[in-house]
Amino acid sequence: MAAPVGPVKFWKPGSEGPGVSVSEERQSPAESSAVTVIYNPYASLSIEQQRQKLPVFKLRNHILYLVENYQTLVIIGETGCGKSTQIPNYLAEAGWTAEGRVVGVTQPRRVAAVSVAGRVADERGAVLGHEVGYCIRFDDCTDPQATRIKFLTDGMLVREMMADPLLTRYSVLMLDEAHERTLYTDIAIGLLKKVQKKRGDLRLIVASATLDAEKFRDFFNQNDTGDPSKDTSVILTVEGRTFPVDIFYLQSPVPDYVKSTVETTMKIHQMENDGDILAFLTGQEEVETVVSMLIEQARALARTGMKKHLRVLPMYAGLPSPEQLKVFERVPHTVRKVIVATNIAETSITVQGIVFVIDCGFVKLRAYNPKTAIECLVVVPVSKASANQRAGRAGRNRSGKCYRLYTEEDFEKLPKSTVPEMQRSNLAPVILQLKALGIDNVLRFPFLSPPPAQSMVQALELLYALGGLDMHCRLTEPLGMRIAEFPLNPMFAKMLLESG
Repeated sequence: MAAPVGPVKFWKPGSEGPGVSVSEERQSPAESSAVTVIYNPYASLSIEQQRQKLPVFKLRNHILYLVENYQTLVIIGETGCGKSTQIPNYLAEAGWTAEGRVVGVTQPRRVAAVSVAGRVADERGAVLGHEVGYCIRFDDCTDPQATRIKFLTDGMLVREMMADPLLTRYSVLMLDEAHERTLYTDIAIGLLKKVQKKRGDLRLIVASATLDAEKFRDFFNQNDTGDPSKDTSVILTVEGRTFPVDIFYLQSPVPDYVKSTVETTMKIHQMENDGDILAFLTGQEEVETVVSMLIEQARALARTGMKKHLRVLPMYAGLPSPEQLKVFERVPHTVRKVIVATNIAETSITVQGIVFVIDCGFVKLRAYNPKTAIECLVVVPVSKASANQRAGRAGRNRSGKCYRLYTEEDFEKLPKSTVPEMQRSNLAPVILQLKALGIDNVLRFPFLSPPPAQSMVQALELLYALGGLDMHCRLTEPLGMRIAEFPLNPMFAKMLLESG
């Protein structure tokens, strides 16, 4: 059935019935007197007092006890509960960084590694790059002699293991945002399981924002006796600091969610009280299109004399770090901030002040077709888990609202969770990395979610054709090792080597 064209109309399940559009919605007296949303609700407090306000603070001693007594701790906590910034602090305060040891924290995205490192450095009164540092591709802001808390992407951790397979400098490693299940997160998980068998002193913390704790716990548990008292892994749940979020669905589908995102944003700005807006789209092109359209409409609105202005900011993975960090900046109370983002804003970053969320209902994912041997980015419907994560961004400071640009019937048809990247990607880079790390039999590697056999075979065939593997599937010298050293797709690495 063709999607109707007309004003974007939403309805809230449980209300009298469909028929409320954003422009028609009326505010209650309580909403009309709502206070201005502040960038940091505890900005007037000292940093130490701010730390104590976080939900994770109540579990500080319990966390340290579990780290001391179990090899692996799986922590489940909503984004914003403080686990990313506070747990590394607690470990340093408890002595896990003594005698030159390092606490490492991996993040799936560069912006998260940089922003969290900056916050932890502020809390410790340290200069970023000294006691607290970060390491991302093309940017190493650490001091080998002084850094004791190190934030890095999961890909950089895997590359570190090529030089130091047992990660001897680290006393504790925390895999943050493990629920994202990126390619390198899954590789790191499998490698760390093998490292733990060699290093009983290495502690591992797996932090996730979704309820998949049992899978992580069972994967790392080395107890095969059946006696629960001998378990080596344990689960801890941190209660989040969230407020109620009202969900609004479309009455009927819209033909263009990009245009509808702009319309919904402007109606919220004109009809709702203070509170920043976060809009989810699928990729850089859509984000930049919406940013341009919103800036143009905001200027037109300002000419009409509207006192409250809009500050529109993009957020996507390819954006330079200084531009990404602008979303964290405080704005005057006469300005409403609108962040137009990809799924990078689902869990990887926490932006204070978001009260309204607009969810387009789609996400761009990497997908590999074994039949054609082609990998590409495809736009697909989000999972229910991702949709709920997006909605949850609106309830961090006060009760919020989420406008979903799809019907409730469409929501019920969404898959429960996103397929892990390991099961939908070209595996040639993965196999090459594992071979470079000395893993000869990649078919027996402990994958958390085993990839398709056909994809594994095709990856081995490709690497053999490139000359990276010999007929016995061993890494060739020197070509295979040199290809593995490049942070590139093996075909591009071979092309560069041949061009030289």
